[in-house]
Amino acid sequence: MKPLAGVTILELARVLACPFADMILAELGATVIKIEQPGSGDETRTFEPKVGDESAYYFACNRSKQSVTANMKTEAGRAIIRDLASRADVLLENFPVGTLKRYGLDQAAMREANPKLIYVSCTGFGQTGPYAKRKGYDTVFQAMGGLMSLTGERGGGPVKPGLPIADLSSGLWIAIAILSALQGRTQTGAGCHVDFSMLDGQVSLLTLAAGRYFALGEVPPRLGTEHPGRVPSATFECSDGAYVHITCSDQHWLPLCELLGLDALAADATLSTNAGRVEHRDRLMAALSAAIAGRTRRELCDACDAAGVPAGPIQHVDEVLADPHVLARGMVSEFEHPSVGKFGALPVPFKFDGFADPEVGRPPLLGEHTDQVLAKLGYAPAQIADLRREGAI
Repeated sequence: MKPLAGVTILELARVLACPFADMILAELGATVIKIEQPGSGDETRTFEPKVGDESAYYFACNRSKQSVTANMKTEAGRAIIRDLASRADVLLENFPVGTLKRYGLDQAAMREANPKLIYVSCTGFGQTGPYAKRKGYDTVFQAMGGLMSLTGERGGGPVKPGLPIADLSSGLWIAIAILSALQGRTQTGAGCHVDFSMLDGQVSLLTLAAGRYFALGEVPPRLGTEHPGRVPSATFECSDGAYVHITCSDQHWLPLCELLGLDALAADATLSTNAGRVEHRDRLMAALSAAIAGRTRRELCDACDAAGVPAGPIQHVDEVLADPHVLARGMVSEFEHPSVGKFGALPVPFKFDGFADPEVGRPPLLGEHTDQVLAKLGYAPAQIADLRREGAI
């Protein structure tokens, strides 16, 4: 048995954050019914990169779901959504503020029909506040939430991370909210409304940067791969042009100096504590960089591992997906798709003892489960055919 077996989630959401959250929950055992627009579906079905006629972007965050087409611009389509919501545990939506109220699908209406429903609204800026009506995407939230201001080389301009961190971390926040609400409902028997703002989620991630501001009044500068409060914690270039990231606490400092032959630094008592090393950051970084420049990546990583110094190679995506430890942990998998065949996938990263582990499923074809789901709601084949002719599904 998977831990979320028996939980039904209705997804009225598109693109990345919410679909990513629901994919995690689906592979933990929840039944996720994804509502898509007839004929087009989630817009990410058209996003690059394409594999044949399918989108690898859509594949990345819509595995293990059921796809039902319902046109909410028609009364019959809205009736289908209401029927599904009346039987669901969770409804997750990411429409602009006020949109679903115009269709009678807002949280007040849906929870009146199903008081146990957990209704989760994900928007860029939340249901309230001066920015509530504003539009935004992942990079806008990275910018406004402070992440871009912290990311980039020393003295350089702001840089976005290489992944859509605001979307992906929002998906994790949403999954946490849904799991929390489900647990809370076991105590009260009642559902709730969750108002989640993607900007709020990014502000919450400031953590240590905000801590430095609260403690020191410091607006943290961009430091590239260096850590503002720990030395050494940075990426170094090796003789073969590859890079290694090393992060040391006090107990690792002398072993690092020894393996690099930096006897003078090891003998300097002012550098034995992190506070002293932070004070002398520039001198240390220059000495470490010069010593490491004479080693290959493999030589340096092997030496650090032998000495117990925390270090790791900067790996490209192809290297990560071929890493023997990553493979041994089962973190590269695949699914079989009707039109594409075998396609790679990254599993949900949990190993349970006491529940069945998550399994990689395949993404649904557009509307693949419409007839099946409607039949379970009591719709006769003739009714389903009529709905299809009317453009409701």
